[in-house]
Amino acid sequence: MRKRSGEPSPHALLLTELIRENRVQMLGCIRQEALQGCRDRAQFDRLRGALAAFPERSPAQAEYELAAEFFNLCRSHGVQGSRMDYLLCACSVAWGLPILTRDRDFTRYAAHLPVTLVQV
Repeated sequence: MRKRSGEPSPHALLLTELIRENRVQMLGCIRQEALQGCRDRAQFDRLRGALAAFPERSPAQAEYELAAEFFNLCRSHGVQGSRMDYLLCACSVAWGLPILTRDRDFTRYAAHLPVTLVQV
């Protein structure tokens, strides 16, 4: 959701609104992915501090098993994806939460899975 200059993207504006309304949950893998994108230590430290405000929700056995089911179902339809993407889909479905993403892979998953995507 990075944008180097100009006005914030529609996705960034929506995320800001969701944060203000306290409607964001974060998996540890998302925290890790965001922090891995930092270019230097100062940026890493700022982002880590900002992300610390979000409570972390951890998947349980049921979410991991659902992720495996989703992986197998999509694979049977010729759709490939990462283990992490399917875990995100499983947590989203199990917890009744939509996914805000710009990753087009999730649109492919949503054609076969009962996942809800936030469209901007």
